[in-house]
Amino acid sequence: MSVHLVGGGALSPAHAPLYEPFLAEAAARGRAAGRDLPRIAVLSVHPGGAGSAETLVGVLSAAGPFVPLVTAGEGGARIEPTAIADVDGIVVGGGIVEEVRAGVEPVFGELRRQVAAGVPYLGVSAGAMIAAEGSLGGGTRIDGVVVAPEAEEGDEFAVEGGIGLVDVAVDAHVAQRGNLSRLVAAVESGLIESALGIDEGTALIVGEGGLRVLGSGSVWRVLPADGGVLVSTIGS
Repeated sequence: MSVHLVGGGALSPAHAPLYEPFLAEAAARGRAAGRDLPRIAVLSVHPGGAGSAETLVGVLSAAGPFVPLVTAGEGGARIEPTAIADVDGIVVGGGIVEEVRAGVEPVFGELRRQVAAGVPYLGVSAGAMIAAEGSLGGGTRIDGVVVAPEAEEGDEFAVEGGIGLVDVAVDAHVAQRGNLSRLVAAVESGLIESALGIDEGTALIVGEGGLRVLGSGSVWRVLPADGGVLVSTIGS
């Protein structure tokens, strides 16, 4: 089974193809368990509350039939282990990445266990960012220096512990929000070892066969190099 990471900006039925591989994996696991439809946990910690969860369920439903098990809350909500019990797939939606991370942190260990046992994971925007070993925050400054566009004076770019489903830092909305520059600065400064940045409307699938990209954008790969960093893209 795979880890599916979507860079955000993909919440209309037109984006259903990005989610179809995840639904197919969840459906296969459900059939193996004797279920006609897969049971999928949909976790949403978003300022939009239940409405954001409904939007996510809607786009997933356009990709395939399933039984949604929804847990939705605003910032400060904490996910309980029962929310992801006996499921064939797990989805974590977007929001303010620090709040999503804090809300999902109580089940990090159980998430790792289930994915290792073959349950596919889908992270959208912040849900993709927290999938890494190191969860990137939303800050725009490193040592006080602006490294990404900011509407007002931004916070320091910080890294906290993530779920640990992938071993490289992940960012979202990269081309659309000008976040590539902060990934370059973070790798060059040694704040993170390497990074993958996913554009909106784009999915990165991490599975046994390597990396696969779907959608309209690119996945940006930032690696350390002699005297600086190396930037390349993994195209769709």
